[in-house]
Amino acid sequence: KHSYLLKDPEDTARVFKEAFYIAGTGRPGPVLIDITKDVTAAKAEYEYKKPEPVERVKDTIKTEDVDKVIDMISKAKKPFVFVGGGAVISGADKELAEFVKKLQAPVTDSLMGKGAFNGTDPLYMGMLGMHGTKAANFGVSECDLLVVVGARFSDRVTGNAKKFATEAKIVQFDIDPAEINKNVKVDASIIGDIKEILKCVNAKLTQQKHDEWVAHVEELAAKYPLTYHKDKLTGPYIMEKLYEVTNGDAIITTEVGQHQMWAAQHLVVDKPRHHLTSGGCGTMGFGLPGALGAAFAEPDKQVVHICGDGGFKMTGMELYTAAREGKKLISIVINNSCLGMVRQWQQLFYNEHYSNTLLTEFDFIGFAHSCGAGGRRSGAPQQKH
Repeated sequence: KHSYLLKDPEDTARVFKEAFYIAGTGRPGPVLIDITKDVTAAKAEYEYKKPEPVERVKDTIKTEDVDKVIDMISKAKKPFVFVGGGAVISGADKELAEFVKKLQAPVTDSLMGKGAFNGTDPLYMGMLGMHGTKAANFGVSECDLLVVVGARFSDRVTGNAKKFATEAKIVQFDIDPAEINKNVKVDASIIGDIKEILKCVNAKLTQQKHDEWVAHVEELAAKYPLTYHKDKLTGPYIMEKLYEVTNGDAIITTEVGQHQMWAAQHLVVDKPRHHLTSGGCGTMGFGLPGALGAAFAEPDKQVVHICGDGGFKMTGMELYTAAREGKKLISIVINNSCLGMVRQWQQLFYNEHYSNTLLTEFDFIGFAHSCGAGGRRSGAPQQKH
């Protein structure tokens, strides 16, 4: 969101205060502070000043915008709610649950929005988009009102943006005005913190009734469930079992790839901030450092890192850090000896012209032991170490 070149040691305290404030206000994001070598070794007088509080953005929430949305909701026969990462960042899960209950509408989410709405709720239809469920995609295609809560209409969600939700009027709630009409043209919007927006909407929204529409979407979910081969050990099976054995209380992190999508599709997320994943830029290697951060932040929680063999090899050395610090962390490596998602795209879109995606075998169990951690292999004969 901003960058500094810090060349004067007297500016250090001010710059760091400003940087944290900028990072935390509005739509959160990173701030870069570039510090010259001489400043890192210099001394300066420090005078304490109380940090400026980060307030929720609500002065942009206009009464006329809320009233317009309420009017559109009252006229809708087939509403659908699409939830994004903004609802997680805002901590709006309770307000979102109240809104969905009042609206009585099916719910879908983006990859970054998982957990904002309870994944065990009957109204939850799974993820939307390229890697989403048929029920969610068909439902959004058929709905007459799409309420978008803190999502940015990424290309993995919309596909061809001109053909996205063509039967629907679209309402967008977002803290960043730059996101309105950027990728998909909307019919109404409310700008502000998602939690605050939902409070305002809920206060004016009367109970809606859409029994037939909800029943129709539930029929789609029953007709087109997510399936996988059950005669062998698979990624989706592991995700389903992981939720069972942890009772849904573990913090899950992922790398980027096929395993990430299996986790998004088959691993139930029933609370916010329990599914930590990278939402863009193909950041393989995110998962293990992310898991380590979660383990430090929540030392009493079980943290599970799900990864492919390619992503693990990028930052796997952090297993040593986890073992050294005695963190309650498990890495599940789904090893297919390739960069699975890239290879899949090469199969589907590049006539099987494979380039730099096939990986040689690697002794993950031996590596874990070398880091001071334990290791077991499933789906193949156990090797002794």
